[in-house]
Amino acid sequence: MRARVPTLVVMATATVGLLSTAGADLQGQAAQTALAGGMPRTPDGHPDLQGMYDLGTLTPLERQAETPLVLTPERAKHLETAVAKRTDAGAAPVDANRAAPPKGGDGSPGPYGNVGGYNNFWLDPGSTYTTIDGQKRASLLIDPPDGRVPPLTDAARQRRSSADYNARPTSDAAAREDDPGFEGPNAYDDPEIRPLAERCLLGFSSTSGPPILPTYFYNNLHQIVQTPDHVMILTEMVHDARIVRMNAQHLPSTIRKWLGDSVGRWDGDTLVVDTTNFSDKTRFRGSSMNLHVVERFTRTDAKTLRYQFTVEDPATWTGPWTAEYAWPATNDQIYEYACHEGNYAIGDILRGARLKEKETEDAAKKSKQP
Repeated sequence: MRARVPTLVVMATATVGLLSTAGADLQGQAAQTALAGGMPRTPDGHPDLQGMYDLGTLTPLERQAETPLVLTPERAKHLETAVAKRTDAGAAPVDANRAAPPKGGDGSPGPYGNVGGYNNFWLDPGSTYTTIDGQKRASLLIDPPDGRVPPLTDAARQRRSSADYNARPTSDAAAREDDPGFEGPNAYDDPEIRPLAERCLLGFSSTSGPPILPTYFYNNLHQIVQTPDHVMILTEMVHDARIVRMNAQHLPSTIRKWLGDSVGRWDGDTLVVDTTNFSDKTRFRGSSMNLHVVERFTRTDAKTLRYQFTVEDPATWTGPWTAEYAWPATNDQIYEYACHEGNYAIGDILRGARLKEKETEDAAKKSKQP
């Protein structure tokens, strides 16, 4: 089964039902009969990209040094089989009479090793490596050829180590980039400096994009709805919706958005989406507000899209970099992502911090007593 977390599996409102329907029901363009080459097209003649896609994959963004981009069929099968075995083992029933885990967990996967974590029932990290041109890929990143994101510039390192940088809310992806001070002594003093995804404001791991990356965790669905003037990309996690304005100019540089300002155009049968005007709260992998992302959506067959993107930010990386992976179509549907409702974690964290401060203060006073 494909798990979604957190989610309500019963949809009771028309709004949720609207998000779960096919693109045509969302006032997208109804596809014409397939034209030459068997490619479905919309009434305006462009390829019909509409549909639901499952982005779950085992292929990581980067690959290890000296690892080839293409996996041999034997190697891919070996790795996928090993993952399947681990998944089946993790999904096996647990002993109801097992002892309680030690304080903080025992280090094993799941809630037993990390108290409060999810067990395998809720997870869906993907089960296969992405396939491009009939070949299994060892990384999404294809340029630089070594499959590694280019090094950070000196300016980026200085920016990321500043106190101001670490005192502002950011995306989950940036928060995982080993930012100094992120988990420091004051990390939980203010709920507004916790990562946006932790606060259920933006899907984590750049799943909302741009660039759009797999979560390697769960909530892998994305839906495309297409009209002559706009393209909407809906992300299952936190139900982020990005609107691409076709054949438009970018907004003034004074207007900044968490998902940037996306404008699109057709390059033959490929949808090209150019995104700028990012907010400083997003900071994809520590990027600056000058981040520039160009995405290319190409239908390779009736059930698959090739998604390619190039990231450029001279203030952050020593060079641009490009990645790509397949988006397979799915008949699964998006359900409501209910994340923040009934979530008392932030309040409990802050109350715990205040309690600890008081205990420290009381202990200090007691030590000064004669």
